[in-house]
Order: sequence, then C-alpha cells, then structure tokens
Amino acid sequence: MAQFNKRVWTSVFVQPEDAGFAVYLDKRGLITPGRAPLLLPTKALAQGIAAEWEAVAEKVNPADMPLTRAANSAIDKVTPQHKAVADMLAEYGATDLLCYRAAQPEDLIAHQAAHWDAHLHWAAQEFGARLRVQAGVMPIEQPPDSVARLGAAVAACDAFHLTALHDLVTISGSLVLGLAVLRGRLNADEAFDLSRLDAAWQANLWGKDDEAQRAAANHRRDMRAAAHMLDLLKEA
Repeated sequence: MAQFNKRVWTSVFVQPEDAGFAVYLDKRGLITPGRAPLLLPTKALAQGIAAEWEAVAEKVNPADMPLTRAANSAIDKVTPQHKAVADMLAEYGATDLLCYRAAQPEDLIAHQAAHWDAHLHWAAQEFGARLRVQAGVMPIEQPPDSVARLGAAVAACDAFHLTALHDLVTISGSLVLGLAVLRGRLNADEAFDLSRLDAAWQANLWGKDDEAQRAAANHRRDMRAAAHMLDLLKEA
C-alpha cells in the first residue's frame, strides 16, 4: 500500500480485488489517510481516481483530486458513522430550501414557484413525501411521514453514494435537489442554479459581488465533482 506527497511513481493502473477495485502506483496500492485500502466499488470510479494520480506532475495537490478525496472520506469517515451522516442529511428534509418562499415581490414569488414547485411535486410522487410551502423564514412543521420517507431514501445509500449526496445537499441546502441529482432527474449545474435562485435574483437587481461570485464558483465545482462521482458509481 502507498500514500505519497510527491510523484515518485512511474505507472498507474487499476487492479480488480476481491472486495472491489484498487488503484496501484507501480506495485503499491493506494491507501486512505486512515490507512485503509482504497478499494472502489466500480471500475469506472477506480479509473477516475487513477486518472487523477496519473495527472500529477510533481507534487500531490488534494485540491486537484476530488474523486480521491471523496473516496477517502467514504471509507474513513462515512463508513464508520453511516447512520450519523444519513441522519444529518435527512434533517434537511424538514427544512428544505425549496419550501421557504419570498413574501414579496410578486415577480420573485412567481419565479420561485415556476422553478421549484415541479421538484417538490416530483419528491411527492417519487418518495411519497409531500412537503409544505410557506412565505418567510419561520420554521415549517413538515409532515413526519414525508420527512421519514425522504430519510429512508438517504439511509438506503451506501457510503460512496452518501458521500456524494452529502456535498449535493449541504451545498444546495436542499435534500430534494440532492436526491434529484442522485436519481438522475437533475445534473449538478441545474441543481446548483436552482439553489441559487434568490441570490441570482438579487444579483440582477443590485449587481454581482466578486467575492460571492468566487465562492459560488467553488461550490458549483464541488457539486459537479459530487455528481461526477455518482456517474462513475453507475458504471460497472
């Protein structure tokens, strides 16, 4: 097994193992920061991680290796506390971004309804989870059975899917949008833009803030990386 800070290897390849697929740098397989074997559930994900290591020129920069970082988290952090992570994400179902609407102006109210209502309707059909909508930021008491059904969908995810879902939900603030990407209803950019509906509206009115734009670009990148991981988990 191996973990490196700079490039000292010449070849990178994927090797099937009994428990999945491993990525080898020369003759040594990658391990996680917690020193567990980095075993991936699909060959496609292993190849994606191998490509990140092959692309290293001199020094290893974790910021350039989102698949490797996510896989490490899935193995070291999510697997041993799966229920805690799933429960935390399930809580977003009770406070979903899409359920909190503007009280004014009328144009924004209509804009939110036009873009968000269809996804709440999808959640009601897909999971049997009908969520209530109201204007303002006061807490909404959502139907317990709806929250429980959304939570069950989260709990059914394995550690790798749950890791990707974590970023999709926490960045967007919406469990519905995260599950929509997980189920293939939305892509990462669509979900991110829906989560930024209010911010984009304000930016159109008052102008764009450079710092906010940079932060948004980083969040969009992270959501794309999470969705890419989900795509690789679909492939054999």
